Amino acid sequence: MVLPISAAVLMMIVVGILIKRSGLKGWHAFACTLLGFYLASSSIAPSIKTVTTSVAGMLTGIKL
Repeated sequence: MVLPISAAVLMMIVVGILIKRSGLKGWHAFACTLLGFYLASSSIAPSIKTVTTSVAGMLTGIKL
């Protein structure tokens, strides 16, 4: 059974684990979040979306 999960939720989980286990500071995570917002409003955003969509499609096509 495959459960669809949002990339944003998955990234939030990864950041939470990094804060707990790897010593990532809260302000580091905040700075990365701001970088994400700036990238989303930049001219490179469509390219990033295309790459992430392609990678997600490739990962969904993998049969274990």
